[in-house]
Amino acid sequence: MNKRERFIAAFHGQPVDHVPVSMWKHVPAELWDDDEAFVQYQTKFVHESDVDFLKMSADKYFTWAAPILEGIENADDLYKIEPLGADHPFIRNQITRAKRQVELLEGEVPCIHLVFCPLSYLRLKVGYPMMMKLIRENPEAMKYALNVIAEDVKHLVKGYLTEAGVDGIFYSVQNGEQNRFTYEEYRDWVAPSDKAVLEYANTLSDMNCIHFCAWEEIPNRLEAWSDYHAAVISFSRMFDIDNIEDAKKHFGTTVWSGFDNRVGGLLFTGTREEIEAETARLIEEGGKQGFILGADCSIDNSLPTERIRWVVEAARKI
Repeated sequence: MNKRERFIAAFHGQPVDHVPVSMWKHVPAELWDDDEAFVQYQTKFVHESDVDFLKMSADKYFTWAAPILEGIENADDLYKIEPLGADHPFIRNQITRAKRQVELLEGEVPCIHLVFCPLSYLRLKVGYPMMMKLIRENPEAMKYALNVIAEDVKHLVKGYLTEAGVDGIFYSVQNGEQNRFTYEEYRDWVAPSDKAVLEYANTLSDMNCIHFCAWEEIPNRLEAWSDYHAAVISFSRMFDIDNIEDAKKHFGTTVWSGFDNRVGGLLFTGTREEIEAETARLIEEGGKQGFILGADCSIDNSLPTERIRWVVEAARKI
C-alpha cells in the first residue's frame, strides 16, 4: 500500500499493511503572517517525520473575526453578530493557504484540515470566563450566535474540500468537560451548531475525523457526543478511554490515539527502544484494522521530530 491507499483503508475501517501513523505540531507564531513560510514548515514536518498523512493546522485563524465579539460583555449583544460570508478574508485566506499546502505536497501524503466547532471559535476570541458568562446569561442569544458562525464555518469546510483539495476535515469539538455543562445543557446549547457543521462536512467527504479534544486535561462527557459521526474518532487515551480496543467498541468506528502528547510523556523522555516497545504495545492493543496511531492532541514544538519518525518506522515493521 502507498500512503493514500493506507489512509483510505484506515479511514474506512479496512485492513492495512501496517498501522498508519500521524501526529502534528502547531506552526510557530513567527510564521503565521507568511503563508509560504507557514506551508513550508508543514511540508518540512512531513518530510522529517514521514507521517502517513498530514493534519493541517489553522494557526492564526483560531479566533472568530466577528467585530461584535471585541470586548463583548452583554449576552444580548450576541444577537447583533453578522455573517462573515464566503468571500470574507478570514474564510478566503484560509482556503488559499490550504490549497497552496496541498499543491506543495504534490500528492506525497493525504491531508485533513483542522476546523473548530462554532463555540470554540467564539471562546478562543472571548476566553472561557466570558464564554461561560454569556451562555449562562442568555443561552438563546448564544445559540443564535453559534448558528451564525456555523453557517460561515460551512463556507470554510466547502472551500477546503471542494476547492483546496483537502481530503477531509479534522473537526475539533471542545467545551465538553464534565465540569462545564450538564448533559442537557450541552445538548441544548452547543450540540446543534456542532452537528450543523459536522453533518454538512459529511455530505462532502467520507474521510472526516472528529477530535474529542481533552486539552483541559479533564475527562469529557462523551455521552454528549454519542450521535456525532465521522469516519474516524480522535480521542484522549490519557483522560477519556485508556484502552484502544475499548475505544473502538465504544465509538464503533476507526479510532486515532496512542501516545501522551504532553511534555514529560514517553515521547519526550523515552529512549528509542522504549518508544518502539510502546508503539508495538499500542498496535497489539488496537490491531491493524480500525486503528490509527497518533497522540492525544498536538505535540509541543520542543519535541524533536525524529522521535515521531521513530514511531513511524517502528509501526512499519509490525
